Amino acid sequence: MLTILGPTATGKTALAATLAYHLNGEVISADSRQVFRGMTIGTGKDYADYFVNGVQIPFHLIDIVDPGYEYNIFEFQKDFLKAYKNILGRNKLPVLCGGSGMYLEAVLKGYRLARAESDEDFSAILQEKTDDQLIEILQSYKILHNITDFEDRPRLLKAILVARASKKSGLPAEYEAPDIDTFQHDFFPPIKSVIFGIDYPRGLVKARISKRLEYRLEHGLIGEVEQLLADGITPERLMKYGLEYKFVTLFLTGKISRTDLFSDLNIAIRQFAKRQMTWFRRMERQGLKIHWIDGRMPMEKKVAEIILIKG
Repeated sequence: MLTILGPTATGKTALAATLAYHLNGEVISADSRQVFRGMTIGTGKDYADYFVNGVQIPFHLIDIVDPGYEYNIFEFQKDFLKAYKNILGRNKLPVLCGGSGMYLEAVLKGYRLARAESDEDFSAILQEKTDDQLIEILQSYKILHNITDFEDRPRLLKAILVARASKKSGLPAEYEAPDIDTFQHDFFPPIKSVIFGIDYPRGLVKARISKRLEYRLEHGLIGEVEQLLADGITPERLMKYGLEYKFVTLFLTGKISRTDLFSDLNIAIRQFAKRQMTWFRRMERQGLKIHWIDGRMPMEKKVAEIILIKG
């Protein structure tokens, strides 16, 4: 398998689809919000990117559940494995593509999970919480004997997921579980993959985020959220999906102005991109090799470099 990752607004989909075109592959999305139908502009599904030289590249795990459904990482693992085996069974190359660090790690490191008692999509919701709020959530699940889980945000997020899994597994609340692999099911192995990350200078990522946000606001993002509200998704539910859906809902319900919508959302997306990079660097420290590709290169050079490294 190939994996293409990177922070938001770095062109992951286009690169993954182009690689799939050249390598007889299909794309599997690792995005915690692209699973939802009707949430297209705000999640950056970019369907046009899946057409390469007139050929539509097949994609998986996009538009598979309705908004409001309580999709979670456990279901993602099962859905991923089904798509992965299907692609391999047709002698094609799976290309995993996304920026949701927890979803990527769940596949690449083989998180072994008991099915958590989830009433919300953790990967989408927890990312929007402050560190202090995350600590409060963790404290609601177990007695904290030390603060090692507070050392960095990815560790804290993982600790919450583990704590929920321990509750489902019937372990005592004070159980100390430093590794998510404590909770096992039989079906999910870690998937071996050559991993590539798209790298841009931080200032350029910020500029790309701002430009993309301006385009989305001018080309239907607000209307998309209006339609979701009209379809019966509550403002509270929409805001839990974070970022675009949170801030546009705040605007539509009169909580913030149009000017604040752009400025506040722009800052939030930049902060999210920074957290994504923190997660990816942590993946590297924990042993996953990521080959970083200069995002400023033309597409053909990116593809050639990746194919060369992949061998």
